[in-house]
Amino acid sequence: MENFTPLSALIGGTFIGLGALLLMAALGRIAGISGIASQAIFQKQDRSWRLAFVAGLLLGPLLVALVISDFSFSTPELGPRTLIAGLLVGLGTAWGSGCTSGHGVCGIGRFSPRSITATLVFMAVGVLVASLF
Repeated sequence: MENFTPLSALIGGTFIGLGALLLMAALGRIAGISGIASQAIFQKQDRSWRLAFVAGLLLGPLLVALVISDFSFSTPELGPRTLIAGLLVGLGTAWGSGCTSGHGVCGIGRFSPRSITATLVFMAVGVLVASLF
């Protein structure tokens, strides 16, 4: 099981949870990436922390790669399939009133029925699509 990395998953999950907790404690905001990113682009109010949050998401792996010599990550090819998939994800987050990070990480932790339902639906659809393709 070459891809089974429980220690790095535990460390990464802990940092994601701490980041979400810190954002909630400091600003009273939910760490839903789609909402943060879209409002950083389309809304002037509270833009600075949103841009800093998105910049941290983009720069984080680069900084870790500088510190850890055997760290690697991949980026998807920017082709038509990737663009269509991105648009569909954006559409789904708009229809679902949030994304996996907002519902799955933050909403379940707050015992939100809407987030629990949304997470169950997108996990089931993800399993179904992965099984079919």
